[in-house]
Amino acid sequence: MSTPTPSPPASPAAVDRGPLRLRVVTPAGAGHLDGGWWPRGRDLATEVEDLVDHFPAHLGRITRVLYSPPDWDGAVPHVRVAGRQVETCSLPHDDTHHVDVLTTDRTTLRLLVVPPDFNDADGEEALLAAATPGNSHAAEDLLRTVTDEPDVDPRDRWRDDGSAGWGYETAEPPPG
Repeated sequence: MSTPTPSPPASPAAVDRGPLRLRVVTPAGAGHLDGGWWPRGRDLATEVEDLVDHFPAHLGRITRVLYSPPDWDGAVPHVRVAGRQVETCSLPHDDTHHVDVLTTDRTTLRLLVVPPDFNDADGEEALLAAATPGNSHAAEDLLRTVTDEPDVDPRDRWRDDGSAGWGYETAEPPPG
């Protein structure tokens, strides 16, 4: 009879963390941001592992992630995911609240990083705004607008008409 061997503890990313909170606009390059990612914490290795594990297959496999150090706790040169390594490098400037994700199909996606402590309404609104084709605002400006403006109806659609700030238009006309 053999003695059971306890299995090693699961990594934090292996634990069910809920669905990946990611919105991407295709094709890439349709705006300043190509979408948004809302990680659940600030641990770079854990969050990159989760992103790589659950990244939509039709967008390619992630090969490299460039990040802004002020957004994360701890720096790692690579993250081991599914038997391979994904390189992680810090961005040359401290442009906070975004990552550049390089994929196997030679696409670079610039994604807004929504702070993990955002409430549900602000987080969802930030993801929606970042994934709007033609957006032209820097990540930090977009987040500031989301948190400074009152909550809007989830049926609203973000627009960027080239004016001084973000606006929104209702998907359905008002009654009457």
